[in-house]
Amino acid sequence: MRSGLVGQGLRAWAELLRVSALFTVPGDALAGAASAGVRPNRGTALAVGASLCLYEAGMALNDWADRDEDALERPHRPIPSGRITPNAALTAAGALTATGLFLASRAGRPTLALSTALAATVWAYDLRLKHTAAGPAAMGAARALDVLMGATATLSTSRRAGSAAARSRTAPSAVVPRDAPAPSERQGVPALLSSWAGGPAEPSASRRATPPTGTRLAELLPSAWTGGSASAARQGRTPTPLETLASKLAASAPRPLVESAASTARIPVPSGGRDLWAHVPRGRTTAARAGGPAEPLASRRAGPPGSPSWPARFGVPRGALLPAALLGAHTLAVTTVSRREVYGGSVGAPVAALAVTGVLAGVVGRPRDPGVGAVVAGGLAAVYAGTAGRAFLHAALNPSPQLTQRAVGGGIRAMIPFQATLAARGGAPGIGLAVMGLVPLARKLAKRVSVT
Repeated sequence: MRSGLVGQGLRAWAELLRVSALFTVPGDALAGAASAGVRPNRGTALAVGASLCLYEAGMALNDWADRDEDALERPHRPIPSGRITPNAALTAAGALTATGLFLASRAGRPTLALSTALAATVWAYDLRLKHTAAGPAAMGAARALDVLMGATATLSTSRRAGSAAARSRTAPSAVVPRDAPAPSERQGVPALLSSWAGGPAEPSASRRATPPTGTRLAELLPSAWTGGSASAARQGRTPTPLETLASKLAASAPRPLVESAASTARIPVPSGGRDLWAHVPRGRTTAARAGGPAEPLASRRAGPPGSPSWPARFGVPRGALLPAALLGAHTLAVTTVSRREVYGGSVGAPVAALAVTGVLAGVVGRPRDPGVGAVVAGGLAAVYAGTAGRAFLHAALNPSPQLTQRAVGGGIRAMIPFQATLAARGGAPGIGLAVMGLVPLARKLAKRVSVT
């Protein structure tokens, strides 16, 4: 008896969350990763998990917001039938949203920002925009943000891993000089500097070697310091320890420290190091302090030559923008058809969706670069066109509620081959074929739980 109740409860939650439609979600992040030109990694997995949570949160919130409407039009749904309480559905939506944002935060701040925008779009659609003219556009934007989130999470994780590997390869090892005093003999930094400044010349041949030419530290130090030793010699007096220290520091500079004002006004560092002025505002560079002309404000706003565009500055790969827009367009078309799935009678929406499907199939099925990816993308595009086009055509010929609902289901299922096509088009045919492996699972589960 108890097992039967548990089974009924699980089925009710499966209907509420529409678990058969979950297979249309992972392809968003995988298509985004392929468009970024990076292999799927830990960030991709986090993006997939966040997408699944936010998608299910939207499903639970949708039924909670439409509970009064469903009581009249769909009394068999879990909330109107009493199998799930409204408070439980709302709590599930909040918990799933929080979990999705947490998973996205583990992939970096840019991913968290995109997931926050995605969550806000989902909640705005369910609570306010669903029954307005902006509803389909909001759903299209949600799918587009999901693709961008997958691309950004994958690229950010790959960059962090590369930076960590580079730091481990270039980390300098601590070398203790042979003539360094023992720890017990050290008397502090002031005493060591004073003894070095006033002591005899150093016997090391490497320190007696002529330093490289170029701008010296003496050019940066005040003249009272750098010229003090020479001035004392001309005056016939003994230089002070401070003057001697300044002279030795200027003579032992290993490299030129400052470039001329006509150059990039950046201080060079040894190989493997970081640019000391990389994070200093360009208006406060050494060239400006040296009296050079101030840099125009427009050039500072535009950034240095070759700087990335605005999506890349926020961690969003530029290559992911087109796949996100294409998937968003397909989602917009499907959502437009779904607005009439209860009563039917609309011919214009299925016809428009059919036209959009043909255009999208033509775009994604013809990649620029020929090869295996192009062949796979062409075949997958044909599968997408057949899956979505057939359903939209039937609804256009007979706009009954039943065929309109089938058209919506066909459009949702067509997202999987569309995502696979986008992955193959992005140069990852293997990922595209792996995404297509979700089609049999989605079809089998859809026989038990409807995707709409």
